[in-house]
Amino acid sequence: MTFRLASAAALVALLFSSCASDSNLTVLSKSRSYSSLSSGGNSGYFGRSEVFTTAQPSPALFQQAAGKPKDKHGMAFYKPSERNRLVRTTAYTCSESDHLQYGSQNATGTQLRYTDRVRSAAADWAVYPVGTVFRIKGMQQLFVVDDYGSALTGTNTVDIYTPTKDYMAAWGRRNVELTVVQWGSYARSAEILAKRTQYPHCAQMYTAINRLMSSASTASR
Repeated sequence: MTFRLASAAALVALLFSSCASDSNLTVLSKSRSYSSLSSGGNSGYFGRSEVFTTAQPSPALFQQAAGKPKDKHGMAFYKPSERNRLVRTTAYTCSESDHLQYGSQNATGTQLRYTDRVRSAAADWAVYPVGTVFRIKGMQQLFVVDDYGSALTGTNTVDIYTPTKDYMAAWGRRNVELTVVQWGSYARSAEILAKRTQYPHCAQMYTAINRLMSSASTASR
């Protein structure tokens, strides 16, 4: 496990250092990709059918989760030190009515990603702070938390970005074995959210993150 995490961390560094300039890591507009497919276009990445294959979580994870406090979906809360988790996942895309206004941007103001190597995900930033990188058992891609959603706040659910409604439906809702490769930044999350506290879900995440950072500061004294 240590070797796999180290290898994955090295890949994370490579991805973040190269994704802005590597022509093989094209950042795709979610609005463009959906219109291309829905109009019958068959060229490019989205010309092929996507099949999401995830592996069954280990029995040990189910046993471990059974004795933990749960969110409203019945999914376990984990300590940051517990990198392997049983996690409820959903999927989203830009053509949903509540996402259209954001175009191809995520909550950090950069482009949502969907490539063979790295893909965007949304979560409660008090659970998975912005920049958190994770793997899903059975999939080769790395996922990066760069988005959030009001329905995710207060839960452990991770929302996987997909470029079309067909892809979103193909993912559906599934419980997966998730491994955190690299934790993101609570400080960066708070910095972004501080300017958006007029929105209830942002205010809720902002308050929760500040509570976590305050507790961590007190514990370190």
